[in-house]
Amino acid sequence: MLATFLIGLREGLEAALVVGILVAYLSRIGRRDVLPRLWVGVGLAAALAIAIGAVLTFGAYTLTFQAQELIGGTLSLVAVAMVTWMIFWMQRTARTLKATLEHDLARALARGGLWAVVVIGFVSVAREGIETTLLLWSMVQSFGDAPSALLGALLGIMAAIVLGWLLARGMLRLNLRVFFAWTGAFLIIVAAGVLAYAFHDLQEAAALPGPFTAAAPLDPVTGAVAVGWAAFPFGWAFDVSASVPPGGPLAAVLQATVGFMPQMSWLQVVAWSVYVVVVGAFFVRGQLAGGPRASAIPQESSAPASADAIPQQGAS
Repeated sequence: MLATFLIGLREGLEAALVVGILVAYLSRIGRRDVLPRLWVGVGLAAALAIAIGAVLTFGAYTLTFQAQELIGGTLSLVAVAMVTWMIFWMQRTARTLKATLEHDLARALARGGLWAVVVIGFVSVAREGIETTLLLWSMVQSFGDAPSALLGALLGIMAAIVLGWLLARGMLRLNLRVFFAWTGAFLIIVAAGVLAYAFHDLQEAAALPGPFTAAAPLDPVTGAVAVGWAAFPFGWAFDVSASVPPGGPLAAVLQATVGFMPQMSWLQVVAWSVYVVVVGAFFVRGQLAGGPRASAIPQESSAPASADAIPQQGAS
């Protein structure tokens, strides 16, 4: 629940902040009459995310095991790509996010188009919604405990909604730069774990060489798939199942937080390590380049809002 709670909180708060910018802008210019259109777009985005999750969950039941593993591995790769892109997109565009959103909304209002405002609300939330759905689905597949994982995500999203409302009302001050920096770093570790499990699925589907295929090196004594350096690159990197039972609480916590599994192939270990090192290095460099900035949130009132209010969040 911890990993999915933080994912729901992080992604939900991102969506809440974006919606908060739009709502604050409409309130400031006296156009609250179009708020229902904005909420329609937000609702459609949430419905799309739920529908994608339902299709992935129930559609898998009709597939063969190999097809499930192949699709699961592929979608996990897509989820990792989306998470990575969103982390750096937010890091790169945080300073102009508020101005860009307000410009798009002003242009839609000038044209007087009903669907334009709906589309802005939809697009503003759909990205986080689809990203969250794919990431949570991939994690549920790896955990094998859907109720707990989904409950954690739901609690995280609910907490994000409450925090977003409190921030918009000015009832809470939160250093968003620090919050998004730490959760961004956590997302990189989670994404690395999802990437490692994607390789596990693809190896089980025989789409990649590994311990489940004929390419696996065998131990000359036991005849089982080799473990350790002798098994590089298509065998098991390590197997500590005797010390850390795969179904135990310690294994669950480690897998949810750092992507560790008691038995991992060399391709999984290499993928996890390369992702953390490369993506982590770019992320840290982006954080250092951004410099310290104060945090703020647009108020849902008629008070003037600084053009730098959201850029100062330092959202990553």
